[in-house]
Amino acid sequence: MDENSLLIPVAMKIIMNSGNARTKANEALEALSIFDFSNAHKKIVEAREDIKKAHQEQTEIIQKEAAGEHYKTCLLFTHAQDTLMTIMSEVNLTEKMIILFESFYQIQGHKENYFCLFLMCFFYIL
Repeated sequence: MDENSLLIPVAMKIIMNSGNARTKANEALEALSIFDFSNAHKKIVEAREDIKKAHQEQTEIIQKEAAGEHYKTCLLFTHAQDTLMTIMSEVNLTEKMIILFESFYQIQGHKENYFCLFLMCFFYIL
């Protein structure tokens, strides 16, 4: 079995788990947009679990290579790493947004009209 045959299934696991994390981060944003902070927190925890799975797959390959196992360059694996890093940033930002918006909501004393306007403006920018 050549090196790429070993990397391709790992790359697909990374891409799939990362994609699942992106979906859950987007679901967290949807929950945030309707003030469902509990569900937003739940979804971001699930997204973090998926990111952890993807990261573990990547780490295993890196550790094997550091231990002396060599792989040919594999475009799909490179794409998987790029996807993981991009979505990891999205999950991080989503988590920070949940914290920020929940804090703002609490400071405003549940004045949903002002907070809703703020959210609408923010999501329009996105």
